[in-house]
Amino acid sequence: MKHVEYDAAVKDFLAQDRVAVAGVSREGNAAANVVYRRLRAAGKKVYAVNPNADRVEDDPCYPDLSALPEPVDGVVIATAPAAGRDLVQQCVDRHIPRVWFHRSFGTGSTSEAAAALGKAKGLQVISGGCPLMHCEPVDLAHRCMRWVLDHTGGLPDTCR
Repeated sequence: MKHVEYDAAVKDFLAQDRVAVAGVSREGNAAANVVYRRLRAAGKKVYAVNPNADRVEDDPCYPDLSALPEPVDGVVIATAPAAGRDLVQQCVDRHIPRVWFHRSFGTGSTSEAAAALGKAKGLQVISGGCPLMHCEPVDLAHRCMRWVLDHTGGLPDTCR
């Protein structure tokens, strides 16, 4: 299936050097932690965001996007959907142009209201999918997940 806008937005997001991942867990077993580790292993400067943690993955963790020590180019939101609107507003306030709502199967972190706010404010919004389906090298599980989502209509059609 063709997802030209999605593919272009994914390529653009993953080309960025500085990203934040909201929703990382102190226990390290959340999907956000896996995304955090993979982006870090890919050579990106990655910041962990969780208001309830000082450190995750042996790195400093920040309570929100305004606490980050430098500007970032994108944010992966891997939180409960209810936190999405506040995070998108923080992106708007901090001039962070890209947001990726993590979702594989199920509802994930996607919030229609938060995605609509981001789009209305001119952000590039990826509302679904997982960065690990595209971040090389893609493991077999994420390659299969992308194929399934692509062929069942689970990948977003548009990103703006």
